[in-house]
Order: sequence, then C-alpha cells, then structure tokens
Amino acid sequence: SLFGQLAVEFDATFANATRHQLDQTTWVEHVPGWLNGADRVFDDLVDRLPLRQRTGVHMFDRIVDEPRLSAWWSTESAEPEPLGILRDMRLLLAERYEEPFDSIGFNLYRHGNHSVAWHGDRHRNVVANPVIAIVSVGAPRPLRLRPRVGTTPGERVRSRSWDLGHGDLFVMGGACQHDWEHTVPKVRRTTGPRLSITFRSV
Repeated sequence: SLFGQLAVEFDATFANATRHQLDQTTWVEHVPGWLNGADRVFDDLVDRLPLRQRTGVHMFDRIVDEPRLSAWWSTESAEPEPLGILRDMRLLLAERYEEPFDSIGFNLYRHGNHSVAWHGDRHRNVVANPVIAIVSVGAPRPLRLRPRVGTTPGERVRSRSWDLGHGDLFVMGGACQHDWEHTVPKVRRTTGPRLSITFRSV
C-alpha cells in the first residue's frame, strides 16, 4: 500500500495533534498519521514478536481465552525494543507527555471477531492518573470510550469513538483510566488486521 512505501518516521512536532477535554479531569489527544511507514512497522513487528493468546482471562464473570494476540516488552528486559524506532518513539512520547514510559504492550486484532471488552487499564491502581499512548498500525479499527461513573450492566451510555490505524497516535490522560472505560469492539467488516503499540509506565 501507499502507507507501506513511506519512509518509517514519526512527526516529532505533533503538528496534527488535537486534544479533546472529555471532562474536567480527563483528556485524550489524537494525532492522525503520526507514524509514516506504518504498514512496514506492522509487518516487521508481526514477524518478530512472540505474539500469543492469553488464556484464563476474567471477562463478564467468566474465564475465557482473550480474543486477541499479545506480546510485552519492558526496560527490565535484557533485550532492546523489538524495533529501534520504538525506542525513539518511546523517549519522545515520554518527553512530550511527561511520563516515564518503561513498557510497551502489543495487541494484534487479526479479524473482526478479535476485540477487547470495556475496561480501564489495571495499573491505574498503582500509578496515579497514568498516561497511556497508543500507536495503531495496520487497518483502522474503532476505539471507543465511555464514562465509568453511573454505568450498570445493560445501561446505554453515550460513548465517543475514533477509528485508529495506519500510524495514528491516540493518548489517554488525566483521570481517564479511573473515570472512563475503553474498548475495541467486534466489527462485522474490516479491511485487515490491526496492531496496537501501547506505551505505559508500570
């Protein structure tokens, strides 16, 4: 594709960034096309990562196999980041968002039935107001957010949605992990797989 032919580089100026204030304490920032050459990064990571399906995951009061493939890297690892550009991205994002990103999670959604349920990242319990930065490579998939407060099973709550792929950067900050939940829902149709590259401080 055209995206795959581009040189692999990211926009250090964040020229296309748009910040959305979801409430008084929560914000998200969206930077479309932040990473050029995203399809090449997708191919390289899928080839190199030890992607596995996690089993025994608690979901809706059941224990199931997680409907996506995952891998993990951290600064405690004896190995460098799977791709050199990931280190450059991690350090730049850490500087911009004043967050000492020390780990990278990789989640592969191979088809429309791969998904992740509504949740807030668990490390909100050990990190006050964590910032989470996601770079999406591969085909776009929707990422949705909804307020956590006042939600009950079966209750319809208005959500916000962004289609993320082809090198988009999406950052969740403030009290997002405490007061909001996010999901990558199942979809009937997709143009291909998507890999999320998620920078965290744990």
